[in-house]
Amino acid sequence: MVRFATLFIIIISIALTFPCYGEMYKWVDEKGTVHFTDDLSKIPEKYRLDAETRKPATEISVPEMKDKSISSPPSKVPKPLEPEGAAVDLFRKGEVWTTEVLLNGRAKRHLIVDSGASFILINPQIARELDITINENSPFIPMTTVSGYILAPLATLKSVRVGKAEVENVEAVIYAMPSGGDGLLGNSFLNKFRVTLDSIQGKMTLVSMQGVPSPDRPGGYGRDFWVGQFRFYRGYLEILKKLKTNYESRGTESARTELNRINIAVQYFENQIEEWDRKASFAGVPRHWRE
Repeated sequence: MVRFATLFIIIISIALTFPCYGEMYKWVDEKGTVHFTDDLSKIPEKYRLDAETRKPATEISVPEMKDKSISSPPSKVPKPLEPEGAAVDLFRKGEVWTTEVLLNGRAKRHLIVDSGASFILINPQIARELDITINENSPFIPMTTVSGYILAPLATLKSVRVGKAEVENVEAVIYAMPSGGDGLLGNSFLNKFRVTLDSIQGKMTLVSMQGVPSPDRPGGYGRDFWVGQFRFYRGYLEILKKLKTNYESRGTESARTELNRINIAVQYFENQIEEWDRKASFAGVPRHWRE
C-alpha cells in the first residue's frame, strides 16, 4: 500500500509539472520586434489582423524511465545550402559584353549586360513580337538620352531567363537605342542575383540573392535587398512627382498629354510600393528596412 501511494504521488507530481498548452500568437510591431503571447487581447488592435496563430503539438511524449541513462552524441545541425550559381557565356561586342536572354519563354535575344541600367530595355520590334501593347493606360518613365530626357513606356515581362537563372514579372522599358541592338539586361533582372563577370573566360555567374528564410533573412532575402527595393521605387516616385509639378505649370496640349502619362506612372509606382510592403509584412521584414 505504501508503494502504491508513493507511485500515485509521483504520477500526480509529473502531471502537475507539464504546462497546459493552448494557441500561441506571433506578431511584429512597427520596430520589427517579434512578440509571442497566448492571449489575443494582449495584441494591439492594429497588429491583430497580421498576427500568426501557432498551434502546439497535441501529444507530448514522455520518455520511459530506465535504470541507466545513455547520453547520445549531439546531432550536427546541417548548414543551409548556398544557392547554386548559373554560369552563362558572354560575347564581346565592341566595348560591351552581351549574353543570350530568353524573354517570355519564346524570344531569344542577345542583350548588353548593363548593371548601371535600372531596368531591362528592349526595342519596340521585340515588344511587338511578344504581343506587348502600349496604350494610354501604360506607365511612362523618364529616360536620359544624348538629346535630353524623354518619357518611355514601361511594361512587365512574364519571365526573363539567362541560362538556368529565371525571374518572373520583370519590368522592362521599351525603347530603340540609337546604336541599335536588341537592348540591355538591367537591374530589374540583375538585382535578384550576385553577379560575377569573368572577362578572361568570357563567363557570367548568377547566384540567386534568395536563400533559406531566417530571422535575419526574411523571405530568404537580406537587409540590403529589401532596403534597396523600397529605396528604388520611392526614389522613382519622387522623380515622377517633381516632373508632374513641372508639367502642371505648362499649358500646352503636348504638356497635358505628358502629364497624363506621368500621372499613370505615379499611380503605378505607388501600387508597386504597396505591393512590396504587403510582401514585406508577410515575410516579417522590419519596418525600418522599408523606410
